[in-house]
Amino acid sequence: MKKYLIVIDMQNDFIDGSLGNADAVSIVPAVVEEIKKDCYDGIFATYDTHYEDYLQSAEGKKLPVEHCIKGTPGWELNKEIQAALPENTRLIEKPTFGSWELAELAADLGEEKELEFYLCGLCTDICVISNAMLLKAKLPEAKIAVIAHACAGVSPQSHENALAAMSCCQIDII
Repeated sequence: MKKYLIVIDMQNDFIDGSLGNADAVSIVPAVVEEIKKDCYDGIFATYDTHYEDYLQSAEGKKLPVEHCIKGTPGWELNKEIQAALPENTRLIEKPTFGSWELAELAADLGEEKELEFYLCGLCTDICVISNAMLLKAKLPEAKIAVIAHACAGVSPQSHENALAAMSCCQIDII
């Protein structure tokens, strides 16, 4: 089996910036610990990526809080996360919640039944669930798992709701 870690959107704006919260801050050590485990064949890290016209986008009209504007400090990965990531981490910028690019890259890694993907990061109820569902749709025979203690949602309740929804879709919650 080949195992891959996917670190979702551990960016400053989601941790302690414009959309941050205490739950997001609290998972940083767990994500760092997961990155440092010597059990993964590779690591991917995603960046939620927006531009100066964010407020005019469909997302910006529904969530009118500028965040993760490329090139700003809020767009950057948290310094502890950045320091823990190995040099060969595959970085993926995504303009929306889920990344088609990530799913495509995952599909190119080998035979589905021999692949395992472990997701952690932010936000459980938005980007983690979106990417887990895309991976499950693209690779139905691969193991897709979410590391619950290394994820945080917009609220504790929405975190739990997202974990329950993913579990119903045969995504392992560990």
